[in-house]
Amino acid sequence: MARELIDLLWRDHPDAPRGGSRGPRAKVTTSRAVDTAVGIADAEGLDAVTIRRLAADLGVSAMALYTHVGSRDDLLVLMVDRVHARQPRPPYPSSSWRERVRQVAETELAHYAAHAWLLDVDDQRTALGPGTIAKYDHELHAFDGTGLTDVQRDAALTFVADFVRAAARARRPDPHAADMAETWARWNERLAHYLGDAHPLAQRVGGAAGEAMNATYSPDHAWTFGLQRVLDGLDALVAASVD
Repeated sequence: MARELIDLLWRDHPDAPRGGSRGPRAKVTTSRAVDTAVGIADAEGLDAVTIRRLAADLGVSAMALYTHVGSRDDLLVLMVDRVHARQPRPPYPSSSWRERVRQVAETELAHYAAHAWLLDVDDQRTALGPGTIAKYDHELHAFDGTGLTDVQRDAALTFVADFVRAAARARRPDPHAADMAETWARWNERLAHYLGDAHPLAQRVGGAAGEAMNATYSPDHAWTFGLQRVLDGLDALVAASVD
């Protein structure tokens, strides 16, 4: 029988309950199972992570694996906490809170690029793991010296995290998406014909933006613009907290 998820998350803590010592030593451990699952997700996506697939890769039965990870939902939480624990947490070299928050955002965007499947896990129980809590603590320190209250500091970090998550989702490659450069080349003249003089503002703004970005949408442009607005918005909050 598997331990509760909270005990699985904190399995390396000295006070965590241990399994019985009798009988032969298990062929796998929870940590090995989680690491293997992370490898599958990184290479093939989250849909490839099933108890049956993981058990086969580990050379054990599915029933035996359940005693180590509880359920697939629990396994996903363990995977998230594992990669959060391993996420680089470099010191903040800047005395500027804006630069520290920018560092948090850029580090988080890179984290999603390395583990795109994180975007598909929304289980709030991930907040209870040691890796996630350590990550949260480190990121909260980006707001040191701002004068924000604890509640404001949490809300500000959530604001940044939500923006990064949305930006990461927009950057995720879609294998079914059309090549817009090719589509535009084929349909440009016909689109202009269909539009005629209709929607002049959309035509003018869309044309100017397309020329500036050389595309109908640029994730890099959206990231730079959006992060600047996020920092500007927090700037007002920080300024109000020290008045």
